[in-house]
Amino acid sequence: MTPSRPYLVRALNEWIVDNEMTPYLVIDAGVQGVRVPEDYVTNGQIILNVSPGAITDLLISDDAIEFSARFGGVPMQVYVPVVAVMAIYAKENGQGMVFGAEPGAPEPPDPDDPSAKELPPSAPKPALKIVK
Repeated sequence: MTPSRPYLVRALNEWIVDNEMTPYLVIDAGVQGVRVPEDYVTNGQIILNVSPGAITDLLISDDAIEFSARFGGVPMQVYVPVVAVMAIYAKENGQGMVFGAEPGAPEPPDPDDPSAKELPPSAPKPALKIVK
């Protein structure tokens, strides 16, 4: 079967916008092919506001999410392979979905691999919650 992630991202984005809330995407900026402003990447992740008022020309295809946006006044064409999307949620209430591994998704780092980067102990824990 094809991956479900692009279908879920499209549906949840529409649901969040229809409820007049702000959709945020959590992106793994280390996935090959991700084009986002590096200045805004923290701990290998970036959170993108994909509301209609913040971006233009949003396209969520089966392979990638693309749109135009301004970061610090500088225009940029953002490109995110769908496998790099870690979560989508509404800014106002946190409702949304965190994505786990599925075929085509990047593998999580091996905890026994000494080259795997660890977050410093002072790094804040993610504020997302699982919605059932």
